[in-house]
Parts: sequence; C-alpha cells; structure tokens
Amino acid sequence: MDTTEVKNRVGRNPLIASDRVQGATVKRPDGEKIGRIERLMLDKISGKVAYVVMSFGGLLGVGERYYTLPWTKLDYDEKLNAYMLDVTKAQLQSAPVLNSEGESAPDRGTERLLHEHYDTDPYWRL
Repeated sequence: MDTTEVKNRVGRNPLIASDRVQGATVKRPDGEKIGRIERLMLDKISGKVAYVVMSFGGLLGVGERYYTLPWTKLDYDEKLNAYMLDVTKAQLQSAPVLNSEGESAPDRGTERLLHEHYDTDPYWRL
C-alpha cells in the first residue's frame, strides 16, 4: 500500500494513541457490533502491533469471551468510528487460542495456526 492510499484510508494523521484503540468498537461490514478491543499486543523488538484481544458477547462483562486477532485483520472505518472485522461468529469461536487473557507470550507454532486460520501474513514477516 502506498502512502497516498494510507492517507485516504485514515485521513490526515495515520497515528492513534493506544488508549484510543483500547475500548474501540469492532463491527462487521454490515455495521453489526461484534465486540470491543480490550488490549493491544506489541512485538517488543520491532514495536509493531501484532495482535488485538477483543471481547465478544456477555452482558456487563459477565460471560465475555476473549479472542486474539491479527492486527492486520482489522480495518478502521472513519465514518463508523469503528474497526471493521470481516469474520463470522463461527470463525471467531473456532480460532486457535493464544492464551485465555492475552497477556503472556504465545508460542510461535500457535501463532502460525492463528495466522493460517485468519489467512493473514504473520507480523514477523511484514
């Protein structure tokens, strides 16, 4: 993607503070709310965002499930002020689990499975 295309996708400033991403709404392309971003997982060496942990379901925090998604799977939509995720509920539920809370480092084999599941390039190869 060239810089003009990036500017067209994210407006004038392509940067966003992490606290503005955490808590952001995640929607399907049809506008249905799927969940919200709970935390970002960064690669300590490169500084790249590798994954987001998204909460899904539940009521007032009870019964929520957490799913780790490759960052590259999300697209920001300025008009909807939300991140867009084009996956089904079944795809989310059948995804490999990196860990239950998204806080400890997963092993590389599980990460590969996650990227294969979502058909994305691993962040360490981008």
